[in-house]
Amino acid sequence: MSQRHKIILDCDPGIDDAVALYFALAQPEIELLGITATFGNVPAAQAARNAIYLCTLAGRQLPVCEGVNTPTRKIGVLPDAEIHGADGLGNLPERRRDTYPPDERSAARFIVAQANAHPGEITLVAIGPLSNLTQALRLEPRLPALLKQVVVLGGSIAAPGNVSPVAESNIWYDPHAADVIFTAGFQLTMVGLDAAQHMAVPLALFERVAAQHRHPATDLLLHAARFSVDYYARLDPALARQQACLSHDVLAVMFVLRPELFSTESGRVRVATEGLAEGQTIMDRREHVLYPQAGWEEHIPRIRVCLGVDAPACLAWLESSLMGNWLPAPA
Repeated sequence: MSQRHKIILDCDPGIDDAVALYFALAQPEIELLGITATFGNVPAAQAARNAIYLCTLAGRQLPVCEGVNTPTRKIGVLPDAEIHGADGLGNLPERRRDTYPPDERSAARFIVAQANAHPGEITLVAIGPLSNLTQALRLEPRLPALLKQVVVLGGSIAAPGNVSPVAESNIWYDPHAADVIFTAGFQLTMVGLDAAQHMAVPLALFERVAAQHRHPATDLLLHAARFSVDYYARLDPALARQQACLSHDVLAVMFVLRPELFSTESGRVRVATEGLAEGQTIMDRREHVLYPQAGWEEHIPRIRVCLGVDAPACLAWLESSLMGNWLPAPA
């Protein structure tokens, strides 16, 4: 167990965040140090409440720290309740009351404190906007050297965007933060829509998991998956035929443990921060060219970008993990 991966999950739960969190809890190789909540799918306070609730149902009491609720510079955009529900978890009909309070530290201060306590050991998995990490970087400029790596679920190089023809939502919510993080010198991997567009999870998978466990945590996943499947059925005829929902976020956790499932390239990535291309992640794939446009100089660090994934292997891994013995007996 000395080789366990120390992880901080920076998230905005969110239905696919719930899948990613429960997948992480099911991995014996992961030591989840805490959860930092950001705005995105829901406001930051609701994201923290959802993270605490998910942990409570799963019999865990991890530190959950509320973080940033507004973008770094752009005007904030209200979440679309049609995607994740007004509560972020598919409009749960009721909630248990036996939860626990959030950690008193801000998300940024928690990230900095953990990075200083475990230098070179922590992977930060960011599956929401990058606002918390940007604030942590302001507090601790040495953070790129203190964190082992950062894995970002967001962006797109060649795949169509999901909030515009070119932009992915996590980056679009705070493009200024993303451009800061992509150029700050972190050991960073971007898991974007080029890979995540292939992660369609059938509703039947969640039905099998819920039948296996008969547990409040997997009941919640099934409820949320049904909500998500209904949403995607209105959006995409292929997903409607499959009775499946896209579940991007879990891929960022999977990359930490099995990067060999992903095809990657390395290069400089910048983010468009305004105009029609706001939120677009742009990768320099011809570094031998000296562009007259500024912003692509040699001093800008390269990051790793996932351009493909073995989706069938990931689906099988997701199901086997959630079907495993990771939940306590229901109270």
